[in-house]
Amino acid sequence: MSMSTRNPNEPIENLAIGQIIEVDGSRLVAELNPTLSELSRVYAGETYPIGQFGSIIRIHFGRRLVYALIGRLRMKSEFQAERGLVPASSSDERIVEADLFGEGEWVHGSSGEWELRFERGVSTYPLPQQTVYLTPKAELRFIYGKAKGAVVQLGQHVGSGGTPCLADLNELLGKHTAVLGSTGAGKSGTVAAVIHSILERGEKNSYEKWKPRIIILDPHGEYGTAFADHAKLSSDDGSLTLPYWLLNFQETVALLIGKTEFVATSQANIVKSALMAAREEGAQKLGLDANSITVDSPVPYKLSTLKAKIDTDKPPQASKQDSHNSILQKLEVLMTDARLRFMMAEWNDGGNDPFPEVIKQLTGDGPQPRIVDLSGVPNEVAGVSSAVIARTLFNLKIWQTQPERESDPVLLVCEEAHRYVPNRGEAQYEAAQEAIRRIAKEGRKYGVGLLLVSQRPSEVEATVLSQCNSWIVLRITNDADREHVRSILPDSMSGLTKMLSGLRRQEAIFVGQAAMLPSRILIRDLKPEQLPKSNDIDFDKGWQNDATPDIQIQEVVNRWRYQRR
Repeated sequence: MSMSTRNPNEPIENLAIGQIIEVDGSRLVAELNPTLSELSRVYAGETYPIGQFGSIIRIHFGRRLVYALIGRLRMKSEFQAERGLVPASSSDERIVEADLFGEGEWVHGSSGEWELRFERGVSTYPLPQQTVYLTPKAELRFIYGKAKGAVVQLGQHVGSGGTPCLADLNELLGKHTAVLGSTGAGKSGTVAAVIHSILERGEKNSYEKWKPRIIILDPHGEYGTAFADHAKLSSDDGSLTLPYWLLNFQETVALLIGKTEFVATSQANIVKSALMAAREEGAQKLGLDANSITVDSPVPYKLSTLKAKIDTDKPPQASKQDSHNSILQKLEVLMTDARLRFMMAEWNDGGNDPFPEVIKQLTGDGPQPRIVDLSGVPNEVAGVSSAVIARTLFNLKIWQTQPERESDPVLLVCEEAHRYVPNRGEAQYEAAQEAIRRIAKEGRKYGVGLLLVSQRPSEVEATVLSQCNSWIVLRITNDADREHVRSILPDSMSGLTKMLSGLRRQEAIFVGQAAMLPSRILIRDLKPEQLPKSNDIDFDKGWQNDATPDIQIQEVVNRWRYQRR
């Protein structure tokens, strides 16, 4: 009987699998029918496996349908023993445990066809002894396929007959998303799939204009191969410019003195006084109001002025260990480090204000996405570099008007998030933590979306990760990481973490506000040229070649010596 003629609110007896024996908050326990001898049921030409992790069951409550996600399978005797009861069950009685997550009702739509009104959250709770049913695939396809508003396709739902997995674009980006998974689980491919789906949306919907603004912090230089038309910003070739004068006072102190937790107040005051004087001089040269700027204002200044001011303020008989001299020595080292030209190149005060040009490299018109290749950035300034980018984006949004924000939202993709926002509290990452934490907390109000990517979720700063409202979680093999994910996910979804170690490559659990239903999905396939560059080395092929010739070793030495890739 088709969906159009059969009342879908009526139970389908062939899909009944058991009865509820316990309801505890949003969690229910159901006993499978002892008569179940097959591991699957067939209905309307579709095969339904029984009791699979992540599969969706439904319970009828009058005209209401209550949906739950299976998160645990076990023997009834084990369940009884856990509660201190004497197992009275036969050895083959089995139970499933599931988390309630939504409810709906089939109604006649304006066209006369049946429509499912589905809502997340549960207001009607089932009772013990009610029958549990498998959810018809046609019903799942109806729910999955009726996503409202702007959507992008991430892949397809596992076990739903190839139904596309659609994500709400505004929920996915505006309220932040985390992509988590062990090395080799397909994390980078998932990020590429999300971004490709965003870029392709304009063409699929025949938009006259479609110009996403996407910035990827790429610590390994792997995303350049995934996007044919992109803008690469790299410290290696001079395409990335993050000038020292863009750093605020806290970041400047971290750069010149070191770990901020060991900075003496006297040292910070030396930097503050000299920095203020240098910015005031720069403001005057640009014709700006020097009386209105602060020590944090992004006003260009000369490093020579900063050095001269620190040198002038030091005591006449200052020793080599004096704070002034140690700061000057550190500044000299930074200025002569070839790897830091993208940050420490002296400002040429003879031209126009360079600040708008720095902003345009990140958010101006041109190819998308903007890939910030940080693979050549020394580790000691990687935190400051990412902090400057994140803070600059956020402050740009703060100072835009509301109409300007609405016409120019930005997505920041933070790859290897545990590197930039670790939970270890390392002082060299303090600036990055603060900048990205602020985007996580307040970015949605100003039009800055955050896509956090990490292979070690337990090492990511918890405040930042908990601000994400959607999660794409691939295979996770580490127990500590799985437990950390369990603690972050909503209570009703925590059962999903039990299946994380058994997911296939490209398979993920998709939960959160961007997902119509919590789902087990298979990420969409991409062409080889759409995938990030794999850094895996094939030993078998590699060892079928001659050893590196002398002339090639010399070329490598020169690249190493002069820091030129």
